[in-house]
Amino acid sequence: MVRLTLVLLCLTVFGMGCQRLAEPPSSVSEAQGPDWFEDVTDEVGIDFVHDPGPLDGTYPLPQTTGSGVALFDADGDGWLDIYLVNNGGSRGRPNQLYLQRDGKFINASKGSGLDFSGYGMGAAVGDVNNDGRPDLLVTLVGSARLFINQGGGVFRDVTKEAGIDNPVWGTSTAFVDYDRDGRLDLVVVNYIDFDPTKRCESSRGQADYCSPNVFAPTASRLFRNLGEKDGIPRFQDVTTSSGLARAPGPGLGVYCADFDGDGWTDIFVANDGRPNHLWINQKNGTFKEEAVPRGLAYDAMGRAQAGMGVAFADVDGDGLLDVFVTHLTEEQHTLWKQGPRGLYRDRSAQARLSTPGWRSTGFGTALFDIDNDGWPDLVIANGRASRGPAVGSSPLGEHWGPYGERNQVFANDGSGRFKDVSRSNPGLCGRPNVARGLAVGDLDKDGGLDLVLTTAGNRARVFRNKAPDRGHWLKVRANDSTGKRDALGAEVTVCTAGRKQIRVLQTADSYLSASEATVHFGLGQHTRYLALEILWPDGTQERFEGGAADCLRSLRQGTGTPIEMPRINRP
Repeated sequence: MVRLTLVLLCLTVFGMGCQRLAEPPSSVSEAQGPDWFEDVTDEVGIDFVHDPGPLDGTYPLPQTTGSGVALFDADGDGWLDIYLVNNGGSRGRPNQLYLQRDGKFINASKGSGLDFSGYGMGAAVGDVNNDGRPDLLVTLVGSARLFINQGGGVFRDVTKEAGIDNPVWGTSTAFVDYDRDGRLDLVVVNYIDFDPTKRCESSRGQADYCSPNVFAPTASRLFRNLGEKDGIPRFQDVTTSSGLARAPGPGLGVYCADFDGDGWTDIFVANDGRPNHLWINQKNGTFKEEAVPRGLAYDAMGRAQAGMGVAFADVDGDGLLDVFVTHLTEEQHTLWKQGPRGLYRDRSAQARLSTPGWRSTGFGTALFDIDNDGWPDLVIANGRASRGPAVGSSPLGEHWGPYGERNQVFANDGSGRFKDVSRSNPGLCGRPNVARGLAVGDLDKDGGLDLVLTTAGNRARVFRNKAPDRGHWLKVRANDSTGKRDALGAEVTVCTAGRKQIRVLQTADSYLSASEATVHFGLGQHTRYLALEILWPDGTQERFEGGAADCLRSLRQGTGTPIEMPRINRP
């Protein structure tokens, strides 16, 4: 009844223009826990301030969607670098590239080829020409731009030569080898047919950002990699022939993985205020939209909510990967558990995610093992997309103050149930922000996963993992048969005494962001692991011998022991 009351009091049920009640002070689900993160933004030298464009009272919708972040080794020195996107328009501040040097980050934007301005949104990382260097795709309102890594932190814009044309509002994006030909293809999630002259108001008659429902949705686009010539890949727009054009949607989040258990990579899109899409790979270059029959279109109440960020992990150790999507403050973030294979059910309440310490509008999100105990925990980057109630003065200033919310972190208790430990994490969750992008990676190579978070109109933040008594760990880099390109989409399983853990090698997750191109496992008290098993993107499976924990293990396809084990067919 309480949940129903919240919805009825909401002016608009769907979309980013919804109003909310005041934040509840506490919840019975909230628990004490360790302090896991430390804000080290100043210490490591990140001085980036996001440019949302002029705050002139016009409230253009791209302003509140924010921009993303990418963590990848841009210059080939073996350390993660940080790329941050702006959306201030053609006259705004350019995007920024920070290269890591001795634990600090140096602004190396000038001369990198990546310091351009525009209405920037998301970023994806992948080696599209198979030369061993990660390349970068940036989405914008009205376009997408592809940059080939030339080495040494220098990139070349090859958008036109490569055949990438996305003249609509692109948001999250991902590289994926959907046709198993050994070349990375590209999916660009598109949002709405935006009209910048449209003006909207809040329920109190104040100027505010429009709901996406005011505009028509657009279709996500799929580009097939045809191979490269002179180091430049050629892409073909196969949106129509693949089937993706049949179902437009206001897409914000994306995750590419095997959702139905047949060994072929599928595409999940989180839509804003409309049913989500799950594009199931038909193994012949086409996709069929099956979110409704597989349970991922709506929540348990049959509602299409405002989907933003996406995380994908096995939260309860049953060997089946589960889906988490963030929503509005007035709604409820949703965890869909898989089971049986290929079918999903809303199990948010059973996972104890229905009664957090406070409700929030979540954008970036991640399921990863913060304390290396062997169980994925949950982080949500929060910040409203429409005005909240007046709460007095705000450190975010007059414009962004009504949109500020605190981030949240939830600890997995080892059974797939979560405890809200946000109040025990003041570094990450202690102050309001208008958070958007969130990327995960081991910046300092100590085995603990760190965070980089972006905000609308404010600073990007770096949070170092300082979890006490962290367990042992293992990071895995999986490369294709050439040993050069990250095998995005591979499923990696680590075997320890009495247990297996499974993760997907995928950099494109969360919201508008790209995380480190490795698979991370917390091993708890285990100082060794027994074996690694990999299901490669082409459907072959291999087993690799175990070894000592607390290291990075690099594996190349074709060098392990083949596993003859048929995959389960679609239900």
